[in-house]
Amino acid sequence: MGRYTGPKVRLSRRVGVPIADIPKHTGRELTLPGMHGYRGRRSTEYGVRLVEKQKLRFHYGMLEKQFRRFFSIAKKSKGNTGNTMMQLLETRLDNVCRRLGVGRTIWQTRQLVAHGHVLINGHKCDIPSAFVKPGDTITFRESTHKVIRETMEQVVGHQIPNWLDWNPGQLTGKINALPTAEDVPFEVNMNLIIEFYR
Repeated sequence: MGRYTGPKVRLSRRVGVPIADIPKHTGRELTLPGMHGYRGRRSTEYGVRLVEKQKLRFHYGMLEKQFRRFFSIAKKSKGNTGNTMMQLLETRLDNVCRRLGVGRTIWQTRQLVAHGHVLINGHKCDIPSAFVKPGDTITFRESTHKVIRETMEQVVGHQIPNWLDWNPGQLTGKINALPTAEDVPFEVNMNLIIEFYR
């Protein structure tokens, strides 16, 4: 399976916004890549749309092929393509674990899922891109409870979105509803991304 294994802050610098809510990404001024920050020509219309698409793709830690597949699913489904795309991305299992606060970054929660520590409705699921739906319950193996509690102490003040229900005592989460565009905790212009793929 291909995945990006290089420096993550480089991705934040490339798109000009922090793609992870940790001090390494948010605690510094994000300059453009290069020794002195590349100051080239003005961005073209294509370049603006590309950066917006990359910002969303980096935030969810996905490669282009998978991201394009998600877009195809959203495009074929009924309703607003942009809202459907955000729902698909937000209801991925690795992202739901991040929103619950059991991992500091998408890469940490992806590893948690891939190593088989996450259970959906009591059944092990080791596929980070698996979709969860309203009514699903997420629990974690006993062996990881200590690590998860330590991580939760590091992300004190983490806000759980309204579409999720979280019991920190028992380390169980429940999906109450599908997320809306307002539930996404960062700014993204989906119209530019839709235009990019036209």
